[in-house]
Amino acid sequence: MNSNDELLKKCSYVAISSYRRKVLETLKNDVKIPTKISEESGVGIKHVSNVLTDLKEHNLIVCINEDAHKGRLYRLTDEGKNVVSMIGEMGW
Repeated sequence: MNSNDELLKKCSYVAISSYRRKVLETLKNDVKIPTKISEESGVGIKHVSNVLTDLKEHNLIVCINEDAHKGRLYRLTDEGKNVVSMIGEMGW
């Protein structure tokens, strides 16, 4: 399987969940804490927390300060940026 196929699989994984799409879109241009992600995306904070865990496991986002218990900062990985871009291009 080539790298483009892997990227398409990740795009599909994100596209089937409106919560994943909204969270990734919210992180597109900035580093944010979960509360801000929740406010800007309209996704409840508990769902945001679950989505962040899922996206992190799929290497689409990274927590910059993993050891913090409050105020954790999240940003897209390069792969996450590619997924957001491709989903936008495909109109998913």
